[in-house]
Amino acid sequence: QVQVVESGGGLVQPGGSLRLSCKSSGFMFSLYKMSWYRQAPGKQRELVAQITPDYTTKYADSLEGRFTISRDNGEKTVYLQANSLKPEDTAVYYCNAYRVRTAGESDYWGQGTQVTVSS
Repeated sequence: QVQVVESGGGLVQPGGSLRLSCKSSGFMFSLYKMSWYRQAPGKQRELVAQITPDYTTKYADSLEGRFTISRDNGEKTVYLQANSLKPEDTAVYYCNAYRVRTAGESDYWGQGTQVTVSS
């Protein structure tokens, strides 16, 4: 049974930090591209950061270097370290696992974790 479970969200003041975690099971985690997306109220879901099986990373330009994605294949977990948080970072953050094979694609999503940046 595939599971993708986010945790670590919460309420934080502007300028603060959070570390989001995404624990996975039920699939070959090390072979998947892992990504964090976010969706703010009234807006489309957007890519925040991704990390490939060979640890290549990509970030949304708007983050200005404030976020860092990492993965631990032994723990089947991907992390998002979010620093210098701003009110505009308020959103539900979703974890995604994606892989393309000759047999087709596998695309798994978590339920999301709420991040609220407010004083």
